[in-house]
Amino acid sequence: MFMSINICLVTTDHLKDRLWFKDDDDFKVGMNCVAVLAVKTPVQIMAFVLMSNHVHFVVEGADEDIVDFITRFKQAYSNYFNRKYSSKELLRNNSVNIQKLTIGNESFERAVAYVHMNPVAANICSHPIGYPWGTGSLLFSRMSSNCSRIGTFSKRAQAKIVHSRILLPPDFIVDEKGFISPLSYVQIKFVESVFRTPNRMNYYLQNSSKSSNSKQQKLLPTFKDQIIFSAMEDLCSCLFKKNNHSELNQIQKTELVKQIKRRFSADPHQISRVMGIPYETVLQMLDTF
Repeated sequence: MFMSINICLVTTDHLKDRLWFKDDDDFKVGMNCVAVLAVKTPVQIMAFVLMSNHVHFVVEGADEDIVDFITRFKQAYSNYFNRKYSSKELLRNNSVNIQKLTIGNESFERAVAYVHMNPVAANICSHPIGYPWGTGSLLFSRMSSNCSRIGTFSKRAQAKIVHSRILLPPDFIVDEKGFISPLSYVQIKFVESVFRTPNRMNYYLQNSSKSSNSKQQKLLPTFKDQIIFSAMEDLCSCLFKKNNHSELNQIQKTELVKQIKRRFSADPHQISRVMGIPYETVLQMLDTF
């Protein structure tokens, strides 16, 4: 029997015409924001995933602490994003949905499976274990023995890794990609105790709503948002002799939209996110001759 605790699924709205994370460095900063808040707030993190234009968390804590956690996460990441890209108010109006979960009625298991199946449904990987920006690879797995601990780095090196002056516990693990591994702070043993066995966890993964949606879709080869975003500069240079798509006129932008669709099999939603153009405008561009 599990004690009565307040667990919630926290989901941000999808940004339709922008990206939260434009490259791996952005994802690393996002991962480290989670690690810092795991130390600075009383919220316990059960599972999470960072997608290119939204995030999901399964967390435990008082209602006000959960709201404070996601608010501070959005603020911390927005501050970084705004500095890097000279952008303002990336997430100020990005709404959040918080849904109560219960241990014992399968809502917890279904929520964790839903979170972990997001990148699979997006056709980024075939199984959650293949997606690094979250906790999909942690359950019923074991840490590699050659991982480094944050305490072995100098304070200056720690600050550079974490993008914060907050000193984390010295036994926190530094992933080989250069961010704090969720192994350091996620309540893995608790989550595993709810699922009980790997086979039972796989049952929920295979039967999640995200899994059902992906099976109904015709899965064509797709590219990550970040790959298309990084390729746009080369396309602008090769096709139009411009440095980036912000320098293009309307005719050139329309051609770039069509080139992205043709070269990367990107759908209008993905093009809208990557280029920062409203979805309806992308549809109009694709319909022109």
